[in-house]
Amino acid sequence: MDWIDTLILGIIQGLTEYLPVSSSGHLEIFRQILGRDLDGNMALEFDLMLHVATVLSTIVVLWSEFWPLFKSFITFKRDSNFYYVCKILVSCIPVGIVGVLFEKQIEGFFEGNLTVVGICLLVTAALLCFAYFTRTRQAIADPTAPQGRDISWADAFIIGCGQAIAVLPGLSRSGTTIATGILLGDNREKVARFSFLMVIIPILGKGLLDLKDLIFPDAVVAASATTASISPVAMAVGFLASFLVGCAACKWMLSIVRKGKLVWFAVYCAAVGLICIFW
Repeated sequence: MDWIDTLILGIIQGLTEYLPVSSSGHLEIFRQILGRDLDGNMALEFDLMLHVATVLSTIVVLWSEFWPLFKSFITFKRDSNFYYVCKILVSCIPVGIVGVLFEKQIEGFFEGNLTVVGICLLVTAALLCFAYFTRTRQAIADPTAPQGRDISWADAFIIGCGQAIAVLPGLSRSGTTIATGILLGDNREKVARFSFLMVIIPILGKGLLDLKDLIFPDAVVAASATTASISPVAMAVGFLASFLVGCAACKWMLSIVRKGKLVWFAVYCAAVGLICIFW
């Protein structure tokens, strides 16, 4: 895999991690287009690099919110920021269970299957449409009406369940979590920020699992390792592309959610989903 391939995949990862179109689904699509599937340790190393870039872009864009939350939590300040982080931890319970117990089975079942990716993209489109026509459209029509409540403990867990389901490639994590929060009656902008902050812990957790597998590969991973390699320059290009595009996409997505225009991504997801199914 050369630097052009990692540049393309880095841009795709950075853009689609935040936009409600499924990063995993689009990465699978573009890997098939480029013919650049990786096996063994190299795949783990490349995925780990993309995850780190995504986390950094989230922290940079939301730094003014991230740092007070982090400081309150590590000092046990017991203020609103501390309990906000606790809600984020609650939201991570479902995806943590799925990630630890079923990640390998899910990845093995869906890898290379664009038909399944297409079906999941159609589900994403339906979810975005449902959230728009049941909640968002009314809020846009009457800006003077209440624009949604704060995220409760129960809401945090339910949104977390949406995040756990979104491990399926083609089912957008950001689209699922934001749409779930909107359907629950939460404020659109607040749930978008919560969605971006809540992904930091699962991505770091997955990164640690990938690092463990990289350092201590099991027999299956070791046996599947190939001679394919990625140069340090190509890795750096992919990392920077994912980070820089991720920063821009995160800001863009916050603006899109604020304006209530997620429904246009439903059209895109439906079109790409149909292409994947009938290609």
